Amino acid sequence: MPTAADWIDHLDLEPLPEEGGLYREIYRADESIAADALPQRFEGDRPFSTSIYYLLEPPEFSAFHRIQQEEIWHFYDGTSCTLHIIDPETGTLSQPMLGRDVRAGEQLQLVIPRGHLFAATVNDPAGYVLAGCTVAPGFTFADFEAPARETLVQRYPHHTDLITQLTR
Repeated sequence: MPTAADWIDHLDLEPLPEEGGLYREIYRADESIAADALPQRFEGDRPFSTSIYYLLEPPEFSAFHRIQQEEIWHFYDGTSCTLHIIDPETGTLSQPMLGRDVRAGEQLQLVIPRGHLFAATVNDPAGYVLAGCTVAPGFTFADFEAPARETLVQRYPHHTDLITQLTR
């Protein structure tokens, strides 16, 4: 199995600002959806779709954040990771696992609902996860929000420990 360092070098990955982990955009559609054809939550045109490689290696984590679109995570290599997803309306936490061991309940592909807060951690402290993330309409950093730890703890006090662990 390739190491995290092998993938970082081969895929030319770089740090992902605010969220954590390493990434490289691999696809951005050359056609766009006009702002007036999108839901009002979007300001400006968006490409049809975007896709990145994303690598996470402990002790790094993907900090709680949300985007305006659904985000599809695809498992490629490494060990499994847990996606920590908070429903913004109910405060309910779900923790599906992305990985190859489907008999253990891991999934090869997961969808994060739009507007839900989510973070990710690698399940094996000696492992890493290489994933792909696809977003439609396509992602721009204007769609990204990483609420402050204090804001999240105030809104979801029953998840204080997890929020404290997975925010910067």
